[in-house]
Amino acid sequence: MGQKRTPAQEKILAALRDCPEAVSAQHLHRYLRDRHQNFGLATIYRALDRLKVQGMVQGLPLPNGETVYSARMHNLHHLTCLQCGTSFPLEECPLHGLGNHLTEALQFEIYYHTLEFFGLCDRCRSSGAAPS
Repeated sequence: MGQKRTPAQEKILAALRDCPEAVSAQHLHRYLRDRHQNFGLATIYRALDRLKVQGMVQGLPLPNGETVYSARMHNLHHLTCLQCGTSFPLEECPLHGLGNHLTEALQFEIYYHTLEFFGLCDRCRSSGAAPS
């Protein structure tokens, strides 16, 4: 995790730290542009990929195929409704023990993990909606 970062990576990482929630690369591009930090979208994607490998950025793929990024490294656990798209965070991690075991048994440094269950929330089930 101690690899040297480029000035662009540093600015992108600082911008992510300013964001209270995970954001898309496009959102990050607009955010930086509004602050007169003109990086191309391809540069932002490359920097995000490199920062992920360094364990500095977390990427979460969304059900719509887009990925959102965060500098706040934490494990994410959600129930996500396929109809309305609402995501409900889970407070407990059912995989915590498994992560510790894998780290020790396989000598693999885990930065974070995600766990997501997909289905229909109570509101969508009550309305009789089927996933689109």
